[in-house]
Amino acid sequence: MNKYIAVILSLLIFTSAHAGMSKDDKSKAWDCIGIYMANYFLPSGEKFEYGMKEKSISTVKVLKTYALEIGIPEKEWDEGVNKAVDKHYGSKYDQAKTEKCHTFVEALVPNGAERVKKVVQTLY
Repeated sequence: MNKYIAVILSLLIFTSAHAGMSKDDKSKAWDCIGIYMANYFLPSGEKFEYGMKEKSISTVKVLKTYALEIGIPEKEWDEGVNKAVDKHYGSKYDQAKTEKCHTFVEALVPNGAERVKKVVQTLY
């Protein structure tokens, strides 16, 4: 009987840990990370504001921290990130896509905007 209770509790804990990010949300988050990393490593000659690069790399850090907090295995997260970075690497800066990602992250991550701002302040 105790084994059954332990199994049920384990399942409840595991499923509640992943409740914060659906499969679709993970896919969108990874896509945004690819966009953010492309922003951070813009090809020379591309126009950008330095603050955009800071916010992009900070948001990548916040998304990973949040993913780990809600129980997504680091290996799974990193594999998704690598695919997204490969997809977007070398892309030109797209302000509309970047802003859409900011809106998504701020809605997905509790206190997302504040968390990103805090990381930006600790970059240096």
